[in-house]
Amino acid sequence: MQDQDEELAAIAEQISSVSGLLNDAASQLGIYAAGLDESGPERLAEVHQRRADLDRLVRLYGPDVDAVLAWAEESRRRLGTLQSDTDRLETLSAEIERLEEGLRTDAAELRRRRAEAGRRLAEAVGEELAALAMPHARMVVEVTETEELGPHGADAVTMLLAPHAGADPLPLGKGASGGELSRVMLALEVVLAAHDSAGTFIFDEVDAGVGGKAAVQIGRRLAVLARHVQVIVVTHLPQVAAFAQHHVRVFKSSVEDGSGSGGFTATDVRTLDEQERVSELARMLAGQEDSDSARAHARELLEAASGV
Repeated sequence: MQDQDEELAAIAEQISSVSGLLNDAASQLGIYAAGLDESGPERLAEVHQRRADLDRLVRLYGPDVDAVLAWAEESRRRLGTLQSDTDRLETLSAEIERLEEGLRTDAAELRRRRAEAGRRLAEAVGEELAALAMPHARMVVEVTETEELGPHGADAVTMLLAPHAGADPLPLGKGASGGELSRVMLALEVVLAAHDSAGTFIFDEVDAGVGGKAAVQIGRRLAVLARHVQVIVVTHLPQVAAFAQHHVRVFKSSVEDGSGSGGFTATDVRTLDEQERVSELARMLAGQEDSDSARAHARELLEAASGV
C-alpha cells in the first residue's frame, strides 16, 4: 500500500521517526529514573538534616538565620583574637597568677586568725566545762591547711575533745558520752550566745551524772543562755529546774475506757504556777511535796535562781 500511495508513505516515514524519538525519550527517562532510585532518598535525608541543623542553631544563637550568621562571624573574630593574641594570653596568665598569690596570702591570714580564735574559744569552753562537772576536759580547735582554695579559704576546721585527764583529743561525737556532748554544746552556746543566736535549743541529759553544786552551775548557765535564745530542758534535777522561767511537768495517768480491759495510759503536760512549782521541786528533792523542810528547801532554790 505504501509503495502505491506516496502520501501514505510519507505518513509512515513520519510515524517511524516519531517512534524512534519516543524510544530515545523512554531510554533517557529510564536512565533518569534509575538515578533517582540511587540518590533521591539520600538527598532527601541530607536536606532534612540540614533543616534540623538550622533549626537547632536558630534556637541556640538567634531568632533567625541572619542572626546566627552574625553570631558566627563575631565568634570567629573573637576566636581569631584569642588564638593569635599571644601577648594577651600571657597578660591574662600573669593576672591569674597574681590573683591566686593574693588569695593564698589572704587564706594564710585567715588561717592565722582562725587558729587564734580557735584557741580563745577552746579556753573559754574549757572554763565552762570545768564548772559543768568536767574539770579535766580539754577542747581543741584544729585548723588544717588544704590544697584547694574555696569560698571560705583553704582550711579544714575540726573541734576535738579530751573529756578526761590523759585522754587524747578526738572529734566531737567519738570520744564523749551523750551527757558530756550535751554539756559541751551548752558550754559552746553560752560562750557564743552573745554573738550568734540559733533561736531555740533543746537539752536532754545535759545534767546526766551530776548533782549538787555542779547541777546548780548547769542550771545557772542554762539561765544565762536563755537571755539570748529560747531554751527547753528535760531534767530530773531540782537544782536545774529551779532556774526555769516556766516549769512544765510531764505526767502519766491511767484512764478507764469502760471496756473492762483496764483502760489505757495517757501522757500530758501542764504548766505549773508558783505554788505548784514549790510542791514539784519539793517532790523532786525529797519525794515528799508536803514536807515543810522540802518545801523550804525548794523556796530557797527558787530564790537563789531568781538572782541570775
